[in-house]
Amino acid sequence: MTTHHKYDALIIGSGAAGLSMALHLAQSARVAVLSKRELTSGSTWLAQGGIAAVLDDTDSTQAHIEDTMSAGGHLSHKDAVEFTVAHGRESIEWLIDQGVPFTQESDDYHLTKEGGHSHRRIIHSADATGKALQKTLIEQAQSNPNIDLFEHHIAVDLITRRKLGLAHNRCVGAYILNEQTGHVEVFQAPHVVLATGGASKAYLYTSNSDGATGDGIAMAWRAGCRVGNMEFNQFHPTCLYHPQAKSFLITEAVRGEGGKLILPNGKAFMHKFDKRGELASRDIVARAIDHEMKRLGCDCVFLDITHKPAEFIQSHFPTIYMRCLKLGIDITQEPIPVVPAAHYTCGGVVTDEKGRTDIPGLYAVGETSFTGLHGANRLASNSLLECLVYAKSASDDVVKSLMEPLDESIIPAWDESQVTNSDEDVIISHNWDEIRRFMWDYVGIVRTTKRLQRAKHRIDLLQLEISEYYSNYKISNDLLELRNLAVVADLIIRSAMLRQESRGLHYTLDHPSEGPEALDTILTPINFSWN
Repeated sequence: MTTHHKYDALIIGSGAAGLSMALHLAQSARVAVLSKRELTSGSTWLAQGGIAAVLDDTDSTQAHIEDTMSAGGHLSHKDAVEFTVAHGRESIEWLIDQGVPFTQESDDYHLTKEGGHSHRRIIHSADATGKALQKTLIEQAQSNPNIDLFEHHIAVDLITRRKLGLAHNRCVGAYILNEQTGHVEVFQAPHVVLATGGASKAYLYTSNSDGATGDGIAMAWRAGCRVGNMEFNQFHPTCLYHPQAKSFLITEAVRGEGGKLILPNGKAFMHKFDKRGELASRDIVARAIDHEMKRLGCDCVFLDITHKPAEFIQSHFPTIYMRCLKLGIDITQEPIPVVPAAHYTCGGVVTDEKGRTDIPGLYAVGETSFTGLHGANRLASNSLLECLVYAKSASDDVVKSLMEPLDESIIPAWDESQVTNSDEDVIISHNWDEIRRFMWDYVGIVRTTKRLQRAKHRIDLLQLEISEYYSNYKISNDLLELRNLAVVADLIIRSAMLRQESRGLHYTLDHPSEGPEALDTILTPINFSWN
């Protein structure tokens, strides 16, 4: 018999956005939070730099707004930028109240500066801000009686009234694979939140966790939601280049504190690409590194901060210092080998200011969503800020609707009677590898029309193979992630093919100039009625 859970709100994803929203909602509702692996396995835990907010008297909200708009290739939505920046200070104060141990200097919090910012406004916890933030939120959630946390529970698909053949479409829950039992369970809730992160695992090299497979974006698309600006994939300029590093990120704060990017011969090069040098926005720095690596045929460039005192480096970047030291690199004495890697999905599920999607009852927050904040390129450290601000606004909207009559849709159990166990799992790993390789080669930092056409041809064939496999065999974590990864790869490719210009993170040799108008790329599911 299928296990059937009922909650006021179901949150799929346990990062900064999901846990923040759960804590806000728990004051008024019973909440389930699902994590497809351990609670600490998401991308939030890996975030190093910090959170951007106007916290200093020498800074201003207008300056933060202008920096965001500029980094976003002037494609950022002004209203979304103003809304997010305006709620920055209160979001940080809420985290401090929760107990997040931000780094202090003298009697105040230490603020650092990152690429694209005109002021020091990045509040952080040494060089492991995400870990400190998430650890605190997990502890708060675990002690809250109104929050149930489920690890190793993987979302299969959303359940809507339309899917059940009923009128007045609304999201009413989700089918969830309990990886420990191997069975699919029903989680029913009148409010469902997608907080599953981005889709950077679509690329061969990424700074993200293994779970960044675009699950929420793919599920929302299959359910009938629009997605926006999926062509803007941010490549972090500096990931540690080492065979044992497993895409370890070197925070932008290293450059913010004076780190210089140099070629293998020791010469600096960023001044040739932007007057801001190492503090240019991420799209410019990543493209510059990619250009120099291809020009010289070298495997990496180097980030040098050895001119700073060893004590400064060890106190400001303890995580990076120890990680590199374990790999035989003493960053107080030698430069760090670095390469760009897929890092952040600037597009996602189209939402409004309250996190609402096209389907009533369905919300999206954090990297899963497209709020309009990031435009064509995310400004450093605006991502965690977006998680906090929209988690609060979305939770406020959910609380307002808690008094409405509950939807009592009868949700059928998951039917696995028509499928068998697969003896060909090699197909999953092969397809997974193929997607990530051609996405890196054809839909990466520099694109062309021909490369995109090749990628579209391959993803069309793979989606047919994956669909057939999904229909005939019992589902697994790997199969679900592959299915979602193929959907988001297709959305990225289709969006990139539609943008006939170079703007922000989308750079194509066939259209190297910026177009006259800053327009979003919005994709709408075919054969879907909004009634």
